[in-house]
Amino acid sequence: MRARRVIAAASVAALGVLSLAACGKSAPGVAAYVGDTAYSVDRVDAIHAEAQAKYETTVRTAFQQQNGPSASPSPETLQIGATPQDMLNLLVGIDLAKRIIAEKKIPVQDQLKAEELGESFGAPGTEYAKLAADWYDLFLSLQAGLPPAELTDDMRATVYDKLVEGKVAPPGWTVEQQREAFADPAIAQQVSAVVALSAAFQEEVKREDVSVNPRYSTLEIPALLQVPNSGFGRYNLPYLDQDSTVTDISTPDPAPSTGGPDAGPDAGPGTDPDAGPGTEGTAS
Repeated sequence: MRARRVIAAASVAALGVLSLAACGKSAPGVAAYVGDTAYSVDRVDAIHAEAQAKYETTVRTAFQQQNGPSASPSPETLQIGATPQDMLNLLVGIDLAKRIIAEKKIPVQDQLKAEELGESFGAPGTEYAKLAADWYDLFLSLQAGLPPAELTDDMRATVYDKLVEGKVAPPGWTVEQQREAFADPAIAQQVSAVVALSAAFQEEVKREDVSVNPRYSTLEIPALLQVPNSGFGRYNLPYLDQDSTVTDISTPDPAPSTGGPDAGPDAGPGTDPDAGPGTEGTAS
């Protein structure tokens, strides 16, 4: 699979944090704490339920327009890809991002519109769409405002593993192929910025005593990657494991000197791992 297309479509890695009980906070109705701020399970579920209902209506309407008023899509087709976990990720991510931005006095610009994101998600006019727009504005501001981290082979491997986990990249790439996939200057700059953001979030988690209800497996940091001529792709990056141990990606070491050919803007998709990626990605 070619580097630009692989990375552009990337999605889903995770950030684990302490359980509520481990931090002395064990209210069953609370999904997560960020310092003294509590995000309720009811609110998380309500945001997801609204998005699911809107998505189902949107998909059903489009399906019937194409196949007749009596046609009915499969139950699987009617399920929105986002989960309650994703809603919690947005709530906590917005909270942490605002704290970092206020501390570091990073300017924020309104770059993404809730209406447009809602349409792309199939859930226009929902709180989910608004939260996503708010989050990505904060994310892009932090990405531009934080000093970038140096990339190591371990960091590249972490990102690559999540691409494979999301069924975006084929398994089996060597270290050299991973280096080539991230050699494009535009891609490397953005990934380095997200690694830096991951480290900043890890520090904020410690400072604000962030904790999550055990019913949610992890917290995730949603990220965007802009690929020339391909728009934005969504993916996530880990910075803590389930035992609150800092991962390698949060403690960057000097990167080895590596290089690789730039991916052309007209690179096409592929699935052969042997081809080499560098030859052508509020509280409640």
